[in-house]
Amino acid sequence: MNTEEQVILVNVNDVQIGLMPKIEAHKKALLHRAFSVFVFNTKNELLLQKRAAHKYHSPNEWTNTCCSHQRNNESNLEAGKRRLQEEMGFSCTLKESFSFIYKAPFDNGLTEHELDHVLIGYYNEDPIINRDEVDDFCWMSIPNIEMDIKTNPNKYTVWFKIIFKEYLSVLHHKTSITK
Repeated sequence: MNTEEQVILVNVNDVQIGLMPKIEAHKKALLHRAFSVFVFNTKNELLLQKRAAHKYHSPNEWTNTCCSHQRNNESNLEAGKRRLQEEMGFSCTLKESFSFIYKAPFDNGLTEHELDHVLIGYYNEDPIINRDEVDDFCWMSIPNIEMDIKTNPNKYTVWFKIIFKEYLSVLHHKTSITK
């Protein structure tokens, strides 16, 4: 039995076109489905995690609350809740916010080429982090994240900087529509 994690290969319209082992898809830079969870508290601070030191890419870098890949026949929300529990030790209601495609190569020869579904949730307690996945966490305001990314860009994962910029663009667009 092959226990290697599979990712869902998709076309640009998010239609499933196959399955492939995760590492192979990242080596070949093939477009696949992914999700990114952003959890906020009532102070409108975002819960960030610092990736574990032994991760095969982007170790010790700060990123969004959690992210991963959907399993075959798993909805975006089911996947987000599963991974939130696995990495951060809690569950909360998640809502789909937006999705977009990005491509980010890494120094180790792997490339993230993902159709990423951004999921938003709210929670006011500190997480109980899984030390196999996460070294640390913090709550940070959106303006402080923006400033810190400009000042210390190498402190953050490549994909978080891309997703965060996209999040700010969508947030700004939604705010300007409601004015």
